[in-house]
Amino acid sequence: MEDPEITIKLTRDQATILSDWLERLQMTDLSNTVDDPAAWAPIHSIAGQLDKMLPALFFPDYDQRLEEARRRLRPIDDDGPQD
Repeated sequence: MEDPEITIKLTRDQATILSDWLERLQMTDLSNTVDDPAAWAPIHSIAGQLDKMLPALFFPDYDQRLEEARRRLRPIDDDGPQD
């Protein structure tokens, strides 16, 4: 019997940040972070779905778009300067 699928909803900014983080995670020594081989299946599945849903990942201005998404998602620091 197959498990039913789970749907997770993210904003485009959230998906962009998660995609970037997963990409960086996959490029590191993951044995220190992901110690359960079974965790790789969902990590690769999520990363693959995000790649399909975010064509901006391949745009020349991706770095700028990523930084804008980060800025929008960061908590507002009440004590610091605002953009």
